[in-house]
Amino acid sequence: MLTARGIEKSYGDLRVLRGLDLSVQQGEMLSIVGSSGAGKTTLLHILGGLDRPDRGEVVFNGRRFDHLQAKELAHFRNQHIGFVFQFHHLLPEFTALENICMPAWIAGNSGSRVEKEAMELMERLSIAERADHKPTALSGGEQQRVAVARALINGAEMILADEPTGNLDSSNAQSLHALFRELRSQFNRTFIIVTHNDELASLSDRVVHLKDGNWVDNH
Repeated sequence: MLTARGIEKSYGDLRVLRGLDLSVQQGEMLSIVGSSGAGKTTLLHILGGLDRPDRGEVVFNGRRFDHLQAKELAHFRNQHIGFVFQFHHLLPEFTALENICMPAWIAGNSGSRVEKEAMELMERLSIAERADHKPTALSGGEQQRVAVARALINGAEMILADEPTGNLDSSNAQSLHALFRELRSQFNRTFIIVTHNDELASLSDRVVHLKDGNWVDNH
């Protein structure tokens, strides 16, 4: 599904990624583990089209996208890739339901159909009763489930999660990873998860380790 070849990235004199290769299969749950500063988030942003490599290429279902122009790349992300971040990045002035609907509205889909699909996702994620609440009225676990629903609303084939349990207690963290596994099984979605938590990463199908911009094991 996703293939990255020879990915290099530097910021000034700092080499963050040093010629990485990575292949991820449809329906796979992959965790990328490494200490702070290892290059995990930079790699995830490149895999998701949020940043561009200095060298190398990223191919998604046979289509190279790392060299697309900004508008075309934004459309590609909206249609194919969902993101879940550590700090949720929910819009505070909108309700949970509206936050979930936002990517679909941006894609030009109609309001009533989108809201119906968003409510179905909220039911599945056990947060339907929080639909009219704004983010400040939600717990950390509820906010993260809203973020997951938002990532799924456009039918994204691949979900990228950057330290998704970083602000959650251990119980909510375990629950979120179990949710990822359930969604993977039910919808055959592909998950790439960046984490520093080895215990949670072990719930994935495959774990790779990144250190100083290089892999330190088989990948």
